[in-house]
Amino acid sequence: MTHFARGGSMAKPTTRQLRSDERRRHILDAARERAEAEGWAAVTTRHLADAIGYTQPVLYRHFPGGKTEIMRALAFEGFVELAHQSRLAAERATGRGAVEAVAIAYLDFAAAHPAVYEAMFQQPIDTRFASEDTEPELRAGFEALRDAVRDDGDGTRTEVFWGALHGISELERAGRMRPGDRSRRIAELAACFGPAA
Repeated sequence: MTHFARGGSMAKPTTRQLRSDERRRHILDAARERAEAEGWAAVTTRHLADAIGYTQPVLYRHFPGGKTEIMRALAFEGFVELAHQSRLAAERATGRGAVEAVAIAYLDFAAAHPAVYEAMFQQPIDTRFASEDTEPELRAGFEALRDAVRDDGDGTRTEVFWGALHGISELERAGRMRPGDRSRRIAELAACFGPAA
């Protein structure tokens, strides 16, 4: 977290602010660990307070919205991470290869972080998608996909690509798709959404 003094110059964070940031990080890490291990239903403010050795009032001081606010913070971190991984993947290839690389990065992220992915796209995190006031973290993730499919239009092409990736990730997680055929599915996506190599 960056701290600014009056006039916009960066200020050195105080010891108190550093402690506050550290507590916040502990809360988020404990929530993510529990959610990834046992699902979001197992994440409660009481459990989190016990797990990190804080009282519930301390937890609520950092996250007044409780579990929903914690999920929202982790979802936003997930959007940043997914956008970063997608951009890195796209940099390593061109044409259809870039679309394939981004698809693999997306599906790998969803498979490796199912609870964070669920918070991003299924849990109520009080944020708006596809609107003028969509937060920058969400926009960055969308833009990474948009760049991969070279969508110069109104974003519909990107939405269809994203919808396909989301559907594949959910169906794979539910065991409804043949595990050995992922590369063929990705090749089909690249054929649909990628420019000629």
